[in-house]
Amino acid sequence: QVQLVESGGGLVQPGGSLRLSCAASGRTFSSYRMGWFRQAPGKEREFVAAISRSGDNTYYKDSVKGRFTISRDNVKNTVYLQMNSLKPEDTAVYYCAANSPLRSTIVASAYDYWGQGTQVTVSS
Repeated sequence: QVQLVESGGGLVQPGGSLRLSCAASGRTFSSYRMGWFRQAPGKEREFVAAISRSGDNTYYKDSVKGRFTISRDNVKNTVYLQMNSLKPEDTAVYYCAANSPLRSTIVASAYDYWGQGTQVTVSS
């Protein structure tokens, strides 16, 4: 089992940057694909980015490509989401999640473990 704790959210102006972190407990972190999802008020939870177990492969929602970067440190059991050039439409609660690499990368229900979420607000 994996427990996930996000941090790094906050209020930022449009065009600004934030780095989210997700610390995982357990000794099997490197066996999971890790993903970031977000949920805005009144909307469904949506895929943002994912990274393979080794970190060699990454996947992004089209609207964040070139602005967001997902990375992981399998020694520190942590996954990161560097968010640059933030826009008001990026405002949401951001969640990290873990799943088996045999399951879907972008479908939220395919992820087995979730953090509690961290709020990101982009506003002037």
